[in-house]
Amino acid sequence: MPRYTPEQLRKRNNSVWTTVQLVLAPIQFVVFIVGVILTFMYYNGSLENFSLVTWALLIKTIFLVVLFVTGAFFEKEIFDIWVYSPEFLWEDIGSTVATIVHFLYFVLAYLGFSQEALIWTAFAAYFTYVVNAAQYLVRIYLEKQNEKRLKSQGIQVV
Repeated sequence: MPRYTPEQLRKRNNSVWTTVQLVLAPIQFVVFIVGVILTFMYYNGSLENFSLVTWALLIKTIFLVVLFVTGAFFEKEIFDIWVYSPEFLWEDIGSTVATIVHFLYFVLAYLGFSQEALIWTAFAAYFTYVVNAAQYLVRIYLEKQNEKRLKSQGIQVV
């Protein structure tokens, strides 16, 4: 199920926002791994400093927001819609849900919820990221297959 026309593929392949996403996404993944490790370490008692869990989720949230905003610039450039373009609807919904759950952690912390509630909210935030990242990876795979098909038909996409 291709999302891009050949012209949109050319725009995507030449967009600075594609490069920005390709640089930031792997960094966000590393931040995610570190955050999950710290959260599990605190949960199982091998880490005593709860603030490390909060700092890790804060950094992860910042990356999520920056990727969402730069993704909006990408969508505007390629599809002429800032966010929720039909081609990226489910990815944008997934990013919105992940962002809400990440921010929920800080709302609950502000409201004085227990560390146990915050830990489970952090796990939920990381889970929403995994689901959202997985759908992006599936879409990237499918689009790469489409791009190969177009190239085999002699259609230039660079």
